Amino acid sequence: MLSPARVCGDMSADNRTGDVSVPLRNLLNSVQCLRDRVCDGEANESDGTFNLLQFWETLNQSVKVVSQEATKLSLAFSKPPLPSQEDAEKLSESILKSVLTLSTVYYWLPKSEGISLRRQVRNATVEVLEGVSALVEVILSSPLQSLSQEQLTSTGGVWSACDQFPQLPTDNKAAVLVLLSNHTGVVKDALEEIQEALSEVNDPFSDVLDDDADGLEQRGNQDTYWSERDRSVIAPCLGLMKAAAACLRKLISAVKNNGDVSTPQNLAQLDDLADITKDISPGVDDLALCLYPPMDYSGVENNISKLGAVLRKVLEITRLSHVCGEPELTWVQFLDGAVDHNLQKATDLIHPQS
Repeated sequence: MLSPARVCGDMSADNRTGDVSVPLRNLLNSVQCLRDRVCDGEANESDGTFNLLQFWETLNQSVKVVSQEATKLSLAFSKPPLPSQEDAEKLSESILKSVLTLSTVYYWLPKSEGISLRRQVRNATVEVLEGVSALVEVILSSPLQSLSQEQLTSTGGVWSACDQFPQLPTDNKAAVLVLLSNHTGVVKDALEEIQEALSEVNDPFSDVLDDDADGLEQRGNQDTYWSERDRSVIAPCLGLMKAAAACLRKLISAVKNNGDVSTPQNLAQLDDLADITKDISPGVDDLALCLYPPMDYSGVENNISKLGAVLRKVLEITRLSHVCGEPELTWVQFLDGAVDHNLQKATDLIHPQS
């Protein structure tokens, strides 16, 4: 297990003044150092004996202990009398031991179980460490006489960070599905926003750029309106955005039905899918933003080209992966054609033949 000395030195080294804040400051420093190490550290290499089920049991038990120790620390500094220096040292050492244990267990998870899974476990572990750090900072900065709202909030933050562990994906397939679902939500929102704006008869900004209250002045700025040409260009752009949404939906179904984590090759293919699909939602967002008036056709052309390239890459990686069977090949080919069609149509409308 990691030790306090290996993290940032002996936690009690500076504890010479008799001030109860000293062990808290040392604790804060150690937790922050530990957080940085977890953010940057590498996983242990598996020797082939790693047990994923045992890992989750130990990890969940470890995070429960962190939650309990954080509660003890918060309660000890919630009302007079303050803990003695000795008690403050014991409390600090106890919570540091709990976060060291949590971090050590996280390091057990090897990359061979999947990069997507490990990143999500790492992020959750860092969130706990940041929560504990925030709690200690609040205790140090608040008058050490009563329970402040900030201390209540920061204690709840630790609980919330710890409570998410039982809901974490337990293997790489589940981790990739979480990521794909998140992307789907972002793309769906962007698509709905542009469709809602298009449904406005004239002015997509009417809800934020209201006319004067007396109604006597009418806005004549055509930069807030779409021309007929604008609307014709938007149509294939929407088609491309809908293809992106369909691609994510279909890929989620394919991973659910066919995703496999029993071989290194299949694990790596799932990570590849997670890695390339992360560019879809930013691409859809960028395209949607440049569609609002005044429309910059060069920006539209640039963004449809970027999104089209991402979608083609996603479809190609999907086609070559184990999640693509005969049923999946049909929609992969269909969406590939839809991407090409909408790209060509948009380009033709942006550059009409003279």
